[in-house]
Amino acid sequence: MGLFKSKYDKLSREEVVDAICKLEQEAQEIEDGLVTKQKQIDELMEKGKAERSKEVKLFYAKKINSLKADREQSVQRAMYLMYNIRLLQKLKSSIDDNQFFKNTAKTSLGNLLADQKGLAKFLNKTLGTRTSAEDVLTSADETFRAVEDAYEKNESIYGMNERDDELLAMFETEEQVDAEQEMFSGSAGKHAEKDE
Repeated sequence: MGLFKSKYDKLSREEVVDAICKLEQEAQEIEDGLVTKQKQIDELMEKGKAERSKEVKLFYAKKINSLKADREQSVQRAMYLMYNIRLLQKLKSSIDDNQFFKNTAKTSLGNLLADQKGLAKFLNKTLGTRTSAEDVLTSADETFRAVEDAYEKNESIYGMNERDDELLAMFETEEQVDAEQEMFSGSAGKHAEKDE
């Protein structure tokens, strides 16, 4: 009988809660990092709009795209952590239910958990779900890396890609609008002086 004890038999609610807290803390750190990255992106966008040098604008565009790629990876990691947290919360709920029935049921839990094969099937299904989710994320990450590596191999280090070009075009458009507004406000001031 002792040979067939499951590792879940010794699993305490506190251990599961600790694991959930650690994952939630990690997820919060990622979320805080996402906010920081977004602020950096916003600041670089403003600098890029204000910058006159095309080379420096290109530098800002590349830095923005790099931060966006980091942000996308962080989002995927946060989603993975949230998935794990959700499964651990289900496990915690199962432990709570188990304790509830032990403490309140007049009949033994043997009736509820007598079907060990069914329980093993359920737990294996949960484990399979986790494995499948991990495989999907891993495959997506590998695909992302493979495409990104192939893309970088086809470009020179200092070349412009489509995203850089789009940001540069946006910077130049805003620069042109600002220049036209300055010119318009300057010519309006001259007309006012002539009228006087």
